[in-house]
Amino acid sequence: MKKLDIYDPAMCCTTGVCGPSIDPELMRISTSINKLKAQGVVIKRHGLSSEPQDFISNVIISALLESEGPDVLPITLLDGAVIKTKAYPTDDELSKWLEVKVQQVEVLMPTSGCGPEGCC
Repeated sequence: MKKLDIYDPAMCCTTGVCGPSIDPELMRISTSINKLKAQGVVIKRHGLSSEPQDFISNVIISALLESEGPDVLPITLLDGAVIKTKAYPTDDELSKWLEVKVQQVEVLMPTSGCGPEGCC
């Protein structure tokens, strides 16, 4: 089974629901990752704010940060090799890289409000 690692930039939370406004991209990637993990896919997120040692101890990540700075984050590794920088993987990319159907990845997000009825 393939292993995916995502190295996140410094932030207060990985879900995108904290702070003054919701970050839909963080919410999407967080939800897609949780859906994949529930199916047994091995995915690990590393937070710069909460796990700085992970960034230092990984020679690939450390070298990228040294050469390109923090704007290179997020960085995605598949089985230890860099496959994407500066943006989170799309659901289509996750599907392709992990060899799963896109339906196993994508989560339909509400376009407004908190849910299908727009409860907020």
